Amino acid sequence: MSDRQLQLLVQYRFIQAEETLREAEILLHQSAFRGSVNRSYYAMFYAVSGLLATRGLGTSKHSGIISLFDREFVKTGVLPKALSRSLHKAFDQRQASDYGEMLTPDQELAEHLLAQAREFVDEIKMQLIRLGFKL
Repeated sequence: MSDRQLQLLVQYRFIQAEETLREAEILLHQSAFRGSVNRSYYAMFYAVSGLLATRGLGTSKHSGIISLFDREFVKTGVLPKALSRSLHKAFDQRQASDYGEMLTPDQELAEHLLAQAREFVDEIKMQLIRLGFKL
């Protein structure tokens, strides 16, 4: 992949992350908490996908994306462990709300997850800028 193609891919993934954050907020304001939880997690997923692309890494499996993020950026000390905890929690909450029986996320959970997703996406954005990407 050329430098230009990589720049475009990272920008595309980051646009996805930001749009998905906006979707999470809209759903939260409409009391669609399950949808908001889902979109908050996906905002984080898209941001991580863009970050992993900077190292030529990626996978379609969510657990693989999370493992690669931990291995490449958290365990190496590039990014703080708190980001890993946020991503793991968002994944678990998204799984529970999308696939769990009789589980309904509430407003407090959706608000908390959206706040975490915003912080997460902001941290990834700063890291991408430090790596020289224009977002």
